Amino acid sequence: MTRLYLDDLERGQTFVSASHALDEQQIKAFAREFDPQIFHLDERAAEGTLFGGLAASGWHTAAITMRLNVESGLPLANGIIGAGGEINWPNPTRPGDILHVESEVMDIAPSRSRPERGIVTIVSKTLNQRGDVLQILTAKLVVFRRPAA
Repeated sequence: MTRLYLDDLERGQTFVSASHALDEQQIKAFAREFDPQIFHLDERAAEGTLFGGLAASGWHTAAITMRLNVESGLPLANGIIGAGGEINWPNPTRPGDILHVESEVMDIAPSRSRPERGIVTIVSKTLNQRGDVLQILTAKLVVFRRPAA
């Protein structure tokens, strides 16, 4: 995969990641370690909650999104370096979902004080196999210019 620098990016440019199949065991393992709430741990108890069944932690969805973007979604030369953002989870992530990420460059702002870099705003939507949007991440990323030859 070709690694991209600030000057290689343009508004409207899109990227699509590979996919990740999520199962009940992954959901429960993540929840036990990082978000031990009943709707992430017990399918029967989860039926009586807002989610109406077992759901992955939003932070689990975010972690999968990051991995997919790092490995196959956003080919930024110096890595995906966050400088802030906003995250929304419009639909729960469920066992059996196959996730992929679709990202779009929304804005590019070269730095005036640090000419070797800029801030790029990316919207990454994490979708399942049915096209349901499970997460929307609007991230401001530090992206570097190509080094002088």
